[in-house]
Amino acid sequence: MYTSPLREPLIRGNKNYKQVTDDILAPMAGTPSIYWYIGISIAGLGLLFGAWATYITVFYGIGEWGTNKTVGWAWDITNFVWWVGIGHAGTFISAILLLFRQKWRTSINRSAEAMTLIAVMCAGFFPLIHMGRLLLGFFIFPYPNTRLLWVNFNSPLLWDVFAISTYFLVSLIFWYVGLIPDLGTVRDRAKTKIRKAIYGFLSFGWTGSARHWSRHETVSLILAGLAAPLVLSVHTIVSFDFATSVIPGWHTTIFPPYFVSGAVFSGFAMVLTLMIISRKALNLEDYITVNHIESMNKIIILTGSIVGIAYLTEFFMAWYSGVEFETYAFFNRAFGPYAWAYWIMMTCNVITPQLFWFKKIRRSVLLTFIISIFVNIGMWFERFVIVVTSLHRDYLPSSWTMYRPTIVEVGLYVGTFGLFFTLFLLFIRVFPVIAIAEVKGVLKSSGEKTKTTEHE
Repeated sequence: MYTSPLREPLIRGNKNYKQVTDDILAPMAGTPSIYWYIGISIAGLGLLFGAWATYITVFYGIGEWGTNKTVGWAWDITNFVWWVGIGHAGTFISAILLLFRQKWRTSINRSAEAMTLIAVMCAGFFPLIHMGRLLLGFFIFPYPNTRLLWVNFNSPLLWDVFAISTYFLVSLIFWYVGLIPDLGTVRDRAKTKIRKAIYGFLSFGWTGSARHWSRHETVSLILAGLAAPLVLSVHTIVSFDFATSVIPGWHTTIFPPYFVSGAVFSGFAMVLTLMIISRKALNLEDYITVNHIESMNKIIILTGSIVGIAYLTEFFMAWYSGVEFETYAFFNRAFGPYAWAYWIMMTCNVITPQLFWFKKIRRSVLLTFIISIFVNIGMWFERFVIVVTSLHRDYLPSSWTMYRPTIVEVGLYVGTFGLFFTLFLLFIRVFPVIAIAEVKGVLKSSGEKTKTTEHE
């Protein structure tokens, strides 16, 4: 007698289709909980702080920031790269895991996709505000204007515009197409005429017929095929902002794969942070299970290990190259005036994720939540270290200087957090936080627990 290892169900509680619909739509029905009101109040305060900082920046200029002639990029570009990285997990979970037929993605893909869209909006704010004159933002788009001026097509900064706008558009369409069957369910359950009319319009007349499902799955696979390369291309192009320069510490060919793995690493950590909070606050423990959390932690181990190898490779190549400027740039990172930021980065990104090799930690909701926060802190410091330590001491000692952020820069960063959580909290009140149709699709197979076979 041979008994195969216990297979945990993806969905707990032996749910039927009606129970799945009731549970997932529960956060949209009735009055929000006190936790929702507390959360959106705190997020609203952060948004107001950011609005004040934006007002100061627009009316008084970026001279209100701590940037100077040496460190022209600082918190603004650090935050831009960090937010773009946060947005990578949504497309990875939705597109790549869909193409590989990973069933465990079904309970987390909807929130991850929403997180992607909001994070990209937060990221796009920083280059725009860094221009100083918002009204001249249209100059980044190539069009035959009356002044006969064209953008510099050789600049990675322009490639960023194309890559991120394409990424946002494809992610938006992918997210919305996945929503359509669930919008039809919400429409059919609506109790007021206004609500029924709104969701009826948004669902595009979805009826759940075989033809509709066939077209829906075809479009989903096509969009997944289009979105999958974007996971690799977007942060690769963001890395070109640095790698194509001649600044010591930036001019390196390892940046593209290093940035992509770091983006998925930080993105999955943010998804875990949001999902652990959501499963508790919205009573979704039967749908976002420890099994989902463990699967995501395994990807964090992989991408975190790649990031750690990249850090060591950077140091090795700086020494092996024999270029004294490169050698000093990395020595300055580890032992210079910003060494504290470097060692926070190393601790959070290299050491902390390795704890997930232990199964008890990997399956602990509390420890996963804590480690996910540490990872996001570490990834922010990674971008800070890359930007600031490479600029504040470059080729000429006469131009060396220190950078310190001002309250205005802090306000802009806090404001994007306020925007992120405000939109996410509104999202869970307006749309199903979990893909109902996709969860029902794996409901039958998720109940398989053991399989016993006899061998003679």
